[in-house]
This record gives sequence, structure tokens and C-alpha cells, in this order.
Amino acid sequence: MTEQFVVGLVGSPFGLKGFVKVRSLSGEIDHLLKLTSVTLRQGTTERIREIEESAPGFPSLVIKFKGIDSPEDAKALGGAELIVDRKQASPLKKGEYYIEDLRGLEVVLDPSVAPEGAPDDEKPEILGRITDILEGGGGNLAEVKLLSGVTRLVPFRDEFFGEVNLETRKIALLNRWILE
Repeated sequence: MTEQFVVGLVGSPFGLKGFVKVRSLSGEIDHLLKLTSVTLRQGTTERIREIEESAPGFPSLVIKFKGIDSPEDAKALGGAELIVDRKQASPLKKGEYYIEDLRGLEVVLDPSVAPEGAPDDEKPEILGRITDILEGGGGNLAEVKLLSGVTRLVPFRDEFFGEVNLETRKIALLNRWILE
């Protein structure tokens, strides 16, 4: 499992003291307001930055990093990703998963919907892998790359996906027709 997550993106400067606007990728900010330091990644460069102050700023939050004291300094951080350890990420509720944990899961046909007469010990058929979770207008979509190389988008909802097993790195697809 992934131990570090990108939890936010630095936007434009805010005010005259070096604050920056930060957009939370989860939509939640409470866990970000508790942070005392983060790793900022810009391109291939990563640097740990101490947080002097943070505050809600609808619809995001504003953060003041130590050593960033002017709008010009703050502007240089634009586009940086905020990276935190798993334990500092937004807490999950029942049935929620971190997108990073879902990427790479093998999509298997749910054995409970196997054709009648199929042997019980038959391994579930591997159909492909989840390559990403995308935000769609009606909810999240799982991007599934099939073994044939074709990519399909499947609503990431209980009607289409069953058990998610992060230990075995498998997720059950309830109906094959959704991939056609």
C-alpha cells in the first residue's frame, strides 16, 4: 500500500504576508489544518516545509510556510503538491478507500455470479486492472484497463463492484456486461 499521498495543490498567493491558497484533493480540510509540516513537490524536486499558520478559506484553505514571507515568495510555490504520510491523510469512513490504494487492483469477475455448475475452487477470472479513479459528474469512475488493452470506465458504485481486498490486491466486478 502507498504510504504517502498527495493531499492538496498550492494555488495562488493570498494576502501580503506569504500565504498561499491550497485546494484539498479530498474536499476535506480539517486534517490539513492540523499539519505542522508537509513535503512540497514541484516537478521532481521535493522539500519538507514547516507550516507557520493555516486557516480555512472557502472553498479551500490558506497556509503560511516558514520562510515564505511575501506574495512573490508565495507565487514561486504555485502548482506544488502537498504530500503527507498515510496517518496524516483524511480519515476514511466505512466503504471509503484512498485512490492510491485502488490503483493497480486486479479486477476479477465476482465468483458469486459465476455460471451455474462452475467449480467452487475455480479461481476468479481476471478481467483487467484499475488504472485510475476519475471524478465524474455523477460520481467516481474506475478506469479499468482490460487484458485486451482496451480501457473502460465503470461507475465506482456498489451496484458494479463488490468486495475490495487490499491485501490480495483484487476487486470484484459484479457484472461483466458493464465492460462491453
